[in-house]
Amino acid sequence: MSLAHAAGRVAGDGISDAEWQARVDLAACYRLVAERGWGDLIYTHISLAVPGEPGRFLINPFGLMFDEVTASNLVKIDLAGNIVGDTPYEVNATGFVIHGAVHAARDDAQCVMHLHNEAAIAVAMQKDGLLPLSQHALRFYGDLGYHRYEGLALTESEKARLIENLGQRKAMLLSNHGSLVTGRTVAEAFCIMDMLDKACRMQLLAQASGAELIFPTPEVCELTFRQLTADPLPEGEREWPALLRRLDRLCPDYKH
Repeated sequence: MSLAHAAGRVAGDGISDAEWQARVDLAACYRLVAERGWGDLIYTHISLAVPGEPGRFLINPFGLMFDEVTASNLVKIDLAGNIVGDTPYEVNATGFVIHGAVHAARDDAQCVMHLHNEAAIAVAMQKDGLLPLSQHALRFYGDLGYHRYEGLALTESEKARLIENLGQRKAMLLSNHGSLVTGRTVAEAFCIMDMLDKACRMQLLAQASGAELIFPTPEVCELTFRQLTADPLPEGEREWPALLRRLDRLCPDYKH
């Protein structure tokens, strides 16, 4: 464990090096989301599986803004949203329902990000959803699910529908509600969400212009998707160190 990763850590805290690294990465993700204005007061969540502890996850303390989240105040919970270990914080267990369903169904979904980012919601209100207009949007060509809005509470039957609609895709738009992204790592989840949010914003800007829109051919769309997803490394691996350096300059307390 590097000195950077150990910064702010309490000696003898009983947290493994792997879990501390996971905490630092997840706290960084919360701060990056806050920086981009994707937060919704104290609501929405980003969850991450705890390394070496099957069925346990890290999530934000309920009542804190995303720019208040740190490595040490993240809360450990189980699949039912029950708190594991000692913490002065509470969690929004009902908010973890979507996350828990995805984590349980997908071994590769180590990180699950569900946001109410405005651009994604606006596109999720549109009947045709995300259109293959920009290069950013083509990252999701055939890799974007849709789930119809059924209200605030997620019932057992709706969980099954949500998982079916997500399938093995990396991302999904929740109609009239928000966005959902999965990642093998925190970095992958964040960078896929960044790509999705930009694709939605570009679509809204193009539509607002009133000009006739140019669509690539299906063949070009398929080719571009394959090109953008050909790297065997999880998406975000190359970008993540640069993003962390930015946070180290802006708000290094995320590591505490």
